[in-house]
Amino acid sequence: MEISAKLVKELRDRTGAGMMECKKALITANGSVPEAEIVLRKSGIARASGKAARTTRQGVVGSYIHAGSQLGVLIEVNCESDFVARTDDFQGLVRDLAMQVAAADPKFIRREDVTPEALEVERDIQSGRALQEGKPEKMLDKIVEGRMNKFYEEVCLYDQPFIRENSTTVGDLIKSVIAKLGENITVSRFVRFKVGEATAAEETAEQTAPAE
Repeated sequence: MEISAKLVKELRDRTGAGMMECKKALITANGSVPEAEIVLRKSGIARASGKAARTTRQGVVGSYIHAGSQLGVLIEVNCESDFVARTDDFQGLVRDLAMQVAAADPKFIRREDVTPEALEVERDIQSGRALQEGKPEKMLDKIVEGRMNKFYEEVCLYDQPFIRENSTTVGDLIKSVIAKLGENITVSRFVRFKVGEATAAEETAEQTAPAE
């Protein structure tokens, strides 16, 4: 059945669960928001959202080196206790997140981490595209905001489709592990190394530097 964005938003506001998880629950519940909320509670997803404010001071630094040793990632993933940090489920999540960064090359962790400068540039690009497509000016703001969701999916780790299962996001993947392990889990930082990128960046900087 067709699940409207309004229903998804209503369920998300009530439970804090991710959009994809809300949509799946609504499909299971035949569009009933109360029944979908029960579905989420049974799966632990709704409970996971309630742990989001809890402090995460333990965890591990994970790594991934791609075949050929031309691409590598370091990522810090945090949880609440050293016990959970040593579990196979947590370690598996860290490996999956490192591989995600290697494959999808996110620039930020969450939407709120995107810099004002990056947002301004992207909004200008999407506004220009919409005008070239002949979209009415009075609709520009709404069109641009709609297209920004695609931008977030490309540059924000939590919004990216998970490389092993495109029907879920990385954020929802993390919530599923939170629900299973019973502790809050967050990504603090990551760095992605690709052979030759540093040299290319230095060359670009030299080319754009003002002449003395």
